[in-house]
Amino acid sequence: MLNTDNNYLKYWRVVRFWVKAKHNLSTPELEMILFLYSEEYFNKTKFREFEELMSWDVNRFSSLLRDGWIKVWRKKSGKHATLYELSYKGKRVVSTIYKKLSGEEIAESANVNPLFRFDATYMQKIYRNSIKKMNDFIKQQRHLSQ
Repeated sequence: MLNTDNNYLKYWRVVRFWVKAKHNLSTPELEMILFLYSEEYFNKTKFREFEELMSWDVNRFSSLLRDGWIKVWRKKSGKHATLYELSYKGKRVVSTIYKKLSGEEIAESANVNPLFRFDATYMQKIYRNSIKKMNDFIKQQRHLSQ
């Protein structure tokens, strides 16, 4: 018997595309942010450990730091290495992803969703249609559960 109660990843591809477009992230950057979400504090060694699984990008750490996805928690002091943490911005984007995967609708307004702008690319328009279908499905599920 198929258990559809835990069908969180059904719209993962749509949510991932939307997050990447909205926040101008690459897939490896998003995956790193998702990994770091459960790491309270980390050093560059821990970062590089997970990064080994990704395509090589010498600037990934500095880009995430510069763009405000990660931040310094404690500067290097004596024998203690610099520690970092996911920034508020990073934590918020992961929290939003979980909310969307748990059944919160994605906004269909061009003001907050780049996929709904008039100058959207062909692929963005394809994903826009998927977002509309996903939102309709969520509304239907919500209606059925009442």
